This record gives sequence, C-alpha cells and structure tokens, in this order.
Amino acid sequence: MVNSEDFVKRLEKILQYYDISASIFADKIKVQRSSISHLLSGRNKPSLEFVLKVIKTFPEVNLYWLLNGKGTFPTSTTDHSKAPSPIQKTVIPKENMPAAQSVTQKKIEKIIIFYSDGSFKSYHE
Repeated sequence: MVNSEDFVKRLEKILQYYDISASIFADKIKVQRSSISHLLSGRNKPSLEFVLKVIKTFPEVNLYWLLNGKGTFPTSTTDHSKAPSPIQKTVIPKENMPAAQSVTQKKIEKIIIFYSDGSFKSYHE
C-alpha cells in the first residue's frame, strides 16, 4: 500500500526538481488542477492512472521510487543496465497464419504485470 504522506513528499520533490507549480504539473500530465491540489493536501490518494501519467510524462521519475521511495530520483536516462530486455517479436509468414487471424489484426498497446508484493510493472508499445 502506498503511504500517502510519503507519496506527497515525493510529488513535491518532483515539482521542486522541475521548478514547476502544481498547476503546470497538472497541465503537463493532463489531469485537473484540483486533482493535484487534493493529492498535495492529503484529501485524495493517487490513482494508478495518475501514477502512470507521471512516469510517462517525466521519464526521470522511477516508478518504484514514486510509489514506495525505493530507488532514486532522478533516474539517469542514460543508465539502461536495469531496464528490462526488449520483448522479441516473432514474425510469422502470412501464408502460415490461420485465415481468421489474417483478417483481423490486433495490436497490444500495454501490458501490466502485478506482483504479489503489491508492486507492478507497465510495458508500453
């Protein structure tokens, strides 16, 4: 479970690091300004959607650091040693594909893996 008080401290650290106000931060991650105000005041807890918007918009923010304070902020954008290995795509020749699959093509947009300790990892295409 995310400790709301500690989460707010980490959120304030992000605002200080980028030297932006809460309203500019809200605009950048495309949430209502009142959402940030409610989070900072402790009225509301962060949603999964909010957390994902933060880490997508600000790549220096480490997911585990934001959620539970483990890790570092800012993360080095050049350090890829801990990055997951890319998923290998297998190309199947069209003639080997079943007829039904060749008619409708679906594309995976996002995969989220939830771990037993309450943490998660999100992979985006």
